Amino acid sequence: MIDKKYVEELFENLKINPDKFFEKVLKDVHWTVMGTHPLAGEYLSKKEFLNHTFKRLNKILKEGIILAINNILVDGDYAVVEMKSLSTARNGKPFNNAYCWVVKFNGDIITHVRAYLDSSLVQQLIDENE
Repeated sequence: MIDKKYVEELFENLKINPDKFFEKVLKDVHWTVMGTHPLAGEYLSKKEFLNHTFKRLNKILKEGIILAINNILVDGDYAVVEMKSLSTARNGKPFNNAYCWVVKFNGDIITHVRAYLDSSLVQQLIDENE
């Protein structure tokens, strides 16, 4: 069973070393990005999720995706993690998106994620920077 300290240490990597975070994501993760923007959808592998979201965003964000934790709630094998973006778009505008990820773990490995974010802000970022 996971605890808050483990989740916090893992998610801190999204701010400093995303590759280390993704080492703890199942290869065949079930990741759903909620919303009505170009990144929204259901992804059935880590590779598919990264190719359609993080790699795309890393091309239009100056520093790539940098996420900072706002809050963490843990219950059994689930964690709810609220985060904010610390990134800047190529056009110089801050990308001040807010995220809430509902994450299911099996041991210390992430197996499922439902990610909620501001769809309109993602659409604007893509429209202005791709």
